[in-house]
Amino acid sequence: MISALKREKKTQEQSSAEGLISISQHSLIQLRYSAAKLKLSLKKIRAMQSGSYLSAFRGRGMEFNESRIYQAGDDIRNMDWKVTARTGHAHTKIFSEERERPVLCWTDFREPMHFATHGVFKSVIAAKTAASIAWAACEQGDRIGGLVFSEHTHHELKPQRGKAGVLHYIKQLEQVQQTKQNMPGSQVNADQALARLRRVAKPGSLIFLISDFRNLGEKAQSHITQLSRHNDIVMFFIYDTLEKKLPEQGQYLIQHLDKKILFSSSKNNQQNYLQHFNQRLQSLKEFARKHSISFIECSTEQNPLTQLQSSFN
Repeated sequence: MISALKREKKTQEQSSAEGLISISQHSLIQLRYSAAKLKLSLKKIRAMQSGSYLSAFRGRGMEFNESRIYQAGDDIRNMDWKVTARTGHAHTKIFSEERERPVLCWTDFREPMHFATHGVFKSVIAAKTAASIAWAACEQGDRIGGLVFSEHTHHELKPQRGKAGVLHYIKQLEQVQQTKQNMPGSQVNADQALARLRRVAKPGSLIFLISDFRNLGEKAQSHITQLSRHNDIVMFFIYDTLEKKLPEQGQYLIQHLDKKILFSSSKNNQQNYLQHFNQRLQSLKEFARKHSISFIECSTEQNPLTQLQSSFN
């Protein structure tokens, strides 16, 4: 009897946690119908939450077709230097458009993503965002792949087309999302995860970086810069309300796992805290503008699909 009550209580706890601190494959699969209206192949994206700047998309991936004699007006970046040297005449490369465009999601499930004071965990927002993008890519005939990672595990997924590719990706989202934190062993950081993404990404890909972008050092920024030269990139920035604004004045007990911290919220602390958040946000936006990267913001209280639709559609 006691054992049955314990099982029932555990089931109720898991049910109440579903969609708040974690999300199941079933829920991510259900996003298929709402995400079908999301179009990822527009020539331009207006990032409404990023200062309303425009970023021209390069279109689908390009595949080398042949070389021909250089003609006035050809892009010198496409010069075929090997043929030019061999023949003594300037040649340029001709490319044909790939039938499907690879869509890659770099989805962050590191420890800071398992947090929220309002709405749902950032990790849940990340999973919903990645799943929505995967279903949208499937709907328009593109391939979906990318990298799903935490500090202790990562999965590289080569782009696959169709429903099977999406379901495989969603399975990895659930598995990595539920990986236990604070496990012993070597840890994966953003630099390493981006280096691995560069190995998966082919020129002409549409890449979504889904994260709160904490601890984004110079190496990580260098990897993103290199990726942006031959791909279209969208930075999907997830944040919690508490990260942007402290609560009213008073003392608050904050607990994470077995750690407890007594925090004091004063007017001075609130102003400094807000200034720090804005500086970090502006730094990310400026980096995005500099490299023609689209930037979308989403709080833990917002619907990520709505944020994507307002930017793409």
